[in-house]
Amino acid sequence: MPKLFPRAKDQALIQIVDSALAEAARRSGEWLVCRPGCTQCCIGVFPINQLDALRLRRGLAELGRRAPERADRVRERAREAVDRLTPNFPGNAVSGLLDEDDASAARFSEFANDEPCPALDPETGNCELYESRPMTCRVFGPPVRSEDGLGVCELCYHGASDEEIAACEMTPDPDDLESALLKKVEDDTGVRGDTIIAFCLAR
Repeated sequence: MPKLFPRAKDQALIQIVDSALAEAARRSGEWLVCRPGCTQCCIGVFPINQLDALRLRRGLAELGRRAPERADRVRERAREAVDRLTPNFPGNAVSGLLDEDDASAARFSEFANDEPCPALDPETGNCELYESRPMTCRVFGPPVRSEDGLGVCELCYHGASDEEIAACEMTPDPDDLESALLKKVEDDTGVRGDTIIAFCLAR
């Protein structure tokens, strides 16, 4: 699996996204309240793509070499989450892939919104796989535009006007490098479609 991971290109993508985040944080100042130990974005499942999944698995393998007991606890939390989530999983519970039809998407919107991420250390409130976290985690907090408009963390930008929030907008991947990397990963592995973190880390 590690040989299929485009590490250098993924690292370049991460640097672009992290630079965009740093600039958005600079413009946001005290409105952006994200801090270590805040777990608002660590509760509730969300879809991740196959590039995210490979990055997470690689990060877990690296954690296993540095701190095997911590890695074992992540895997155990992931397995427990899979056991809880399998009965209502809106996809294939064997492969861990989410179904893509409209009905499944509607089911997913109501699915496991109170489920903590298995990478979250419940004692410290920190992410055990922070350096390998998915793109959704990397851009959470600052204003990011989507088809639904400009989204922000509900804990941030209190007291800011719509114009002030818009001035802090983050454009994480302006050249859409992620799409090309994702296609390469899917072509190399033969696995296509989104999954969730628990299924990714439990295997």
